Amino acid sequence: MKPTLDFVNQIAVNAGDILKNFKREDLDIAHKSSRDLVTQADYASERYLIDAIQQVFPGHAIIAEESGESGGSKEHQWFIDPLDGTLNYAHGVPFYAVSIGYAYRGELTLGVVYDPERGELFSAQRGSGATLNGAPLQVSQYTELVDCMLVTGFPQEADNSQDDNAANFIRFNTQAQTVRRLGSAALDMVYVAAGRLDGFWQVSIGQWDIAAGCLIVQEAGGVVTDLYGGPDYLQTPSTVVCANPVIHQKMLEVLAAVRAERGVA
Repeated sequence: MKPTLDFVNQIAVNAGDILKNFKREDLDIAHKSSRDLVTQADYASERYLIDAIQQVFPGHAIIAEESGESGGSKEHQWFIDPLDGTLNYAHGVPFYAVSIGYAYRGELTLGVVYDPERGELFSAQRGSGATLNGAPLQVSQYTELVDCMLVTGFPQEADNSQDDNAANFIRFNTQAQTVRRLGSAALDMVYVAAGRLDGFWQVSIGQWDIAAGCLIVQEAGGVVTDLYGGPDYLQTPSTVVCANPVIHQKMLEVLAAVRAERGVA
C-alpha cells in the first residue's frame, strides 16, 4: 500500500508542531561531532514520524537522520529529516524544517517540506506539480548567473575533505548576484522551487536532507542532478545541484571549472 500526499502533509505538520512547541530548557543539546548538534526535539520529531509511518505502513523501509536505516521493503522507501537546520534551531534562529520524501521502486513520488515558524507547507506529487499551501510553485526564469541569488551549505566535518566547497563558494560569489548560506538544505531547495532563490548546490549531504526537496524542485519546473550532472543525486555520498534548466547548466559549468583548476576529479 502506498501513502497519499495528504497523509505525508499531515504527519509533517504534526512533527513541525512538536518542534515549534518544544521547550528550550528541555532541548538537552548534544554534539554528534565537533560541529554538528542534535537535540531532544530532533529525537521527538523523528520518533513521532517513524511511529506514524510504521503504524500505517509497517512493511516500509525508512532512512532517518538520527536512527539510520530501518528494515522493510525497499520497494517503499522513506527519507526523513525530522529537523533540518538543527544548528539554527538550537541557537534560536527560526529557519528550520521537517522534510519527508517517499520513493516507490526507487523513484521519488511524494515530497513534503514544512516550515513550522511560517506555517509554510511545500508539497509535491510526481506528475502533479508542486505547491506552497496549495498554490502552484514555479522556479525562477533568470538566464544569467549575475541575476541570481544562489544558496549552498558546507560539510559539517570538512577538515580533511578533498572539496570543502569553499572554492565553489568563492567562484559563485564572483559570478552570481550573491550567494547565501542559510542553514537548512530542505528550505534552500523549496525556496528554489518557489523562485525565492535561483539555484542550490552542495558537495556532501544526507539523502534525508534533499529527497523531498528534489521532487518539489522538479515538479516546479527545475532540474536536479548530482554535482557532475548525473541523475544519481540520492547515492551515498550525495551531492546535488538544482535550478531552472538554463541556470542549472551554467552552475554545472562553474563547478566543473573549479574542479579542473583544483585538480579534483
